[in-house]
Amino acid sequence: MESNKIDMYLLANAKFFNPESLMLVRSLLEDTPDSKFNNIQVLNLKDPTTMLIVSLFAGNLGIDRFMLGETGLGVAKLLTCGGLGIWTIIDWFTVMSRTREMNMQKLQFGLM
Repeated sequence: MESNKIDMYLLANAKFFNPESLMLVRSLLEDTPDSKFNNIQVLNLKDPTTMLIVSLFAGNLGIDRFMLGETGLGVAKLLTCGGLGIWTIIDWFTVMSRTREMNMQKLQFGLM
């Protein structure tokens, strides 16, 4: 893929990935043919900041887990009221990194 397309993609979407994985994203995009660029553009990446806000306000209902596609854990968190609050507090500190990891998996799957 052309280097200017890669630079534009990284400028627009760097917040969706871990800072230490941006070089991996760049190398994956460099090895990708131009025909797959449209597939990469339409990936539904989640914003880690939005997920943190959802987790803060509705985390004890498991909505953050549902939004990440973790339906089973979302139901468990809903039924236990966020693990009596303990699970909810733990998720406040981990939801952003989990969201970025999920975005990386979506990108890798979209490149296949």
